[in-house]
Amino acid sequence: MKKTQIKLLGISLLMMVFLFPSCTNDLVQSPEAGDAIAVDQFFSTPESYKQNLAKLYAGFATSGQSGPSGTPDISGIDEGESQYVRGYWLLQELTTDEAVIAWNDGTIKDLHSQTWTSLDRFVTAVFARYSFQIVNCNEFLRQTTDEKLTARGVDATLKAEIATYRAEARFLRAMTYWHLIDMFGGGSLVTEDSPSTFFYPEYATRAELYKFVDEELTAITPLLKAPKANEAYRVDQAAAWMLQAKLYMNSKVYTGTDHYAAAVALITKITGSSYKLHTNYNQLFFADNNKNGAQNEFIFAIGFDGLHTQTYGGTTFLTHAPVGGSMNAASFGINGGWGGIRTTSAFVDKFDANTIDTRGQFYKDGQTKEIKNIGNFTDGYAIQKFRNVDVNGKQGSDKAGNFSDSDFPIFRLADAYLMYAECAVRGAGGSLATATTYVNALRTRAKGAAVNQGDLNLDFILDERARELHWEGHRRTDLVRFGKFSGGSYLWPWKGNVAGGSPTQSYRDLFPIPATALSSNSKLQQNPGY
Repeated sequence: MKKTQIKLLGISLLMMVFLFPSCTNDLVQSPEAGDAIAVDQFFSTPESYKQNLAKLYAGFATSGQSGPSGTPDISGIDEGESQYVRGYWLLQELTTDEAVIAWNDGTIKDLHSQTWTSLDRFVTAVFARYSFQIVNCNEFLRQTTDEKLTARGVDATLKAEIATYRAEARFLRAMTYWHLIDMFGGGSLVTEDSPSTFFYPEYATRAELYKFVDEELTAITPLLKAPKANEAYRVDQAAAWMLQAKLYMNSKVYTGTDHYAAAVALITKITGSSYKLHTNYNQLFFADNNKNGAQNEFIFAIGFDGLHTQTYGGTTFLTHAPVGGSMNAASFGINGGWGGIRTTSAFVDKFDANTIDTRGQFYKDGQTKEIKNIGNFTDGYAIQKFRNVDVNGKQGSDKAGNFSDSDFPIFRLADAYLMYAECAVRGAGGSLATATTYVNALRTRAKGAAVNQGDLNLDFILDERARELHWEGHRRTDLVRFGKFSGGSYLWPWKGNVAGGSPTQSYRDLFPIPATALSSNSKLQQNPGY
């Protein structure tokens, strides 16, 4: 079992959603009234504040209240499909050149063909999951004000500790709002200061949400612990710098204004901190990546545990779904593959045919490079990235092989290196010589060929980000920032539902506000094109 420092909470803040339904807008949930628990019971002991904070972190890992299936947070969809990381991954990766899926579940194939609508069940579930996470963060903040703490007789020492918890909760909410900004544009801006009785939140534009997140991160960074000074799985100042740098890197897309230079200053703080590259690329995605050295590179990761965060989403999904055909499931520490996810030839071609780059982990035996039929798992090379085994090949904690121990990195130092290089190439600050050093540190680790400063250009950076960060939930955002997600400037197999790829509409750079959300709150505004 992982020695997770911040333990997961058995009872859930789901009951708070029942008590405060207005904040979720479109959220389709139906907890039984008998499950409702008085708020004071959630905060009845000194330990309960940390336990409730743990639930906010667990909101990125779990899918419901009683394991992989039963009392789900989000109704109307398979519980595993509604899990935060899995939904985020589907929208960020299946819509790109990095992944296709063989399954025919509902509208899932519309993601890769970029033909989704506002009725798409996966898009709807992701939007609902973001709403649910924000609701829980807001309620935690409502219940931890100085006034509330004083009324409960909380002493000064615990109050000071809870102040840090509050900053972390605000970070988790800000990250969720960033995902909302990136994928859906505008939406409702609901905070702990919003009414806790029923109301229809006003629509906030993408620029307004951006401003809120930017100001939140500026405010909370001094309140967070120094880099590497917090407990495992809890955020620190480096995580806030990283999130704010991500916001600035994409500012041109979000607001029309370039803020790459502001990103450089934050990235420089990260690269100068105590985070270090792990020596082995493949081990970053093993079951023991919480202790094999990978944790020193992970600026923020979502913790998964085969015994205590059992869900068919997260890294359990990313370990099982890419295994099929003649692949040996046991070598991945699982009891069987799901025969779903592969990659396209466009991504394969970013590596030399006989590459020794360890990031090109393609399984080719019995697989064809080209995809004639997306529904056939053996059409397309398989990727062998996430594994439920440790550095010695030993299976993770769930000996039945159902659920994975591998943590999912949200931010890691390698990404910061590539962000710095991109800013330098764009002429936004930083040193091209330093950028070259950073890129070669990653390539050397992966046994790839070193590059010269003259090799650095935007096309190279985009491809290098794919090589280093594929299947980690970055690709769609990167392609949009580089102007290559929609349209015809970059085609990949089955984009636009054509075997060779075809241009798609520019409005696809954003997902639609789900029809269910619009019907729940008429103040929301649909994105153009839908």
